Amino acid sequence: MTIDPEHTALIVIDAQRAFLEWETAGMRRNNPQALDNIARLLAAFRKRGMAIFHIRHASREPGSALRVDRSGHAPIDEVKEWGGEPVLVKYVNSAFIGTDLEGRLLKGGFRTLVIAGITTNHCVETTTRMAGNLGFDARLVEDACYTFDRTGFDGRREAAEDIHRMTLSNLNGEFATIETTDAVLGALASARAA
Repeated sequence: MTIDPEHTALIVIDAQRAFLEWETAGMRRNNPQALDNIARLLAAFRKRGMAIFHIRHASREPGSALRVDRSGHAPIDEVKEWGGEPVLVKYVNSAFIGTDLEGRLLKGGFRTLVIAGITTNHCVETTTRMAGNLGFDARLVEDACYTFDRTGFDGRREAAEDIHRMTLSNLNGEFATIETTDAVLGALASARAA
């Protein structure tokens, strides 16, 4: 993997407390190291002064933990924005719909998007698909996102690991390149050395 720091942005999707609340309530997820990896990506991008965009979901659904008037709407402390880092609020799954994300990326000359966040098979997937369709070089960081166990359409229980892996498989090649945190950090270190 190679990265051109001047034309690369980090997109952190829906790193919000609602998902911690789900875990506390007993929901099981995969990738227990995901938040640490998002924090590592943020630290590396901040150190280089690279572009970072935080996406926050503001649900309009009654009873949703992601409504703006609920505690779950707030960012997770370890991966929240720092002063000056833009926070774009969305109301649907894609960070490109109802926001000016695409315009900001084009205006900034950002062609490569390093994508991380929650949950893999919902807003992360939808945003990644659209990024690929819009012509961006989407790099989804597989160990810096996660999802939860889910009951499928046929009533069978699906493990978070399986849902995560299938989502990555569906995206890989056509919509995005699947990366790891270490690969991204290694590419940043190589770019720094060059």
